[in-house]
Amino acid sequence: MSDVVPIKLVCLDLAGTTVGDIAMVERAFAEAIATQGIVPGTGAYARAMVHVHRSRGLPTIDVFRGIFPEDEAQAQAANLTFERSYEGLLERTGLVAMPGVLEVFDKLRGSGIHLALITGFSRTTLSRVLSVLAWHDQIDLAICPEDAGGRGRPWPDMVLHAVLRLAIDDVRRVAVVGDAESDMRCGRSAGAAIVAGVMTGVHSRERLLQGGATHIIDSIANLPELILSERTGTTRMPAEDG
Repeated sequence: MSDVVPIKLVCLDLAGTTVGDIAMVERAFAEAIATQGIVPGTGAYARAMVHVHRSRGLPTIDVFRGIFPEDEAQAQAANLTFERSYEGLLERTGLVAMPGVLEVFDKLRGSGIHLALITGFSRTTLSRVLSVLAWHDQIDLAICPEDAGGRGRPWPDMVLHAVLRLAIDDVRRVAVVGDAESDMRCGRSAGAAIVAGVMTGVHSRERLLQGGATHIIDSIANLPELILSERTGTTRMPAEDG
């Protein structure tokens, strides 16, 4: 008898995993920081952007709280500017899905697997992203920190929220997929059987492994092979083999 527990839910990150908008996100962070007096060309700006890079995947408000730890009002103001800037960029340039992502959705859902998007964006920004992508019918859930009591990654709350909403009976039936260390920590904390790091985003292979990745894949296009082989207990794609 096989002891493989079939995956029934895949939780997917947005930016850098299913959508290629990393540059847009970083530009919106830069514009938000600049409105608070931290401008390009200064040491403070360089330090702030390093923090942004290291903190990718966290709720955007938590990123700004890390930059302005002594001033909640300033962090909130920067976060509001971020949302306006990012949504303005969406209006002007749109979004580009990662190659093959819709085929990935079709393969997984066709195999009876639920799909949930998880993000550090606010509900307002997430709704705008879904509208631009027209993905409402492609996924089962889209979850932001507000849906999970305000706690985003690296906490497991958004994944566990999806587990409860979709009536998944065992966290070992869950896979978490993302491009940031915080995605990996979230998946491991939630007890997911597969925590897959993708190499199309912000963090290196080393950062993903440090966060607890069980597997490393080149892109989202490789995900069905990993998930569906795990369902049958056949070929694995372990992190140590890349």
